[in-house]
Amino acid sequence: MMDIHHILTKLPHRYPFLLVDRVLDLDIDAKTIRAVKNITYNEPCFTGHFPTRPVFPGVLMLEAMAQTCALLSFEVTGMSLGDDSVFYFVGIDGARFKRPVEPGDQLIMHATMDRVRGGIYKFQARSEVDGELASEAEIMCTMRRVV
Repeated sequence: MMDIHHILTKLPHRYPFLLVDRVLDLDIDAKTIRAVKNITYNEPCFTGHFPTRPVFPGVLMLEAMAQTCALLSFEVTGMSLGDDSVFYFVGIDGARFKRPVEPGDQLIMHATMDRVRGGIYKFQARSEVDGELASEAEIMCTMRRVV
C-alpha cells in the first residue's frame, strides 16, 4: 500500500492534476497495481463539465490510469524521478468509456505492465466504480531527461 505522502515523492503532479489518492495493492512480481481516485464534487472540472449533471471527464480517467501506470513502473524498475527527468504519457490505444463517473464515486484503477521495449512502457489499464467497468485502455509511457 502507498499513501498520499509516498505518492507525492514519486509523481511530480500536484493539485489539481494529481489524480491518484492511494495505492491499494502493488505486486512487483506480477507487475500489477490497484489504486484509487476519490471523486468529489469539489473537483475543478465539475464547474463546467457539466454544471447541472457533473460527470468526471474521460480524459481525466485516462490521466489517472497513466499516473497509476507511472507508479507501477517506478516500483517495478526501482527507478524514481529526479529534477532532470519526466515520465511522459506517449500513447493510448483502444480507449473505451463504459459508464459515467460522478461525484461520490471511487474510481479504482487497475494496471498491468505488459512490456518495456526501446524505453517505451506498455500497460493494460482499466478503471472501475463499484466493480463496474468505467474505462479501459492500452497506455504507453516513457521516461525522458529534461535539460
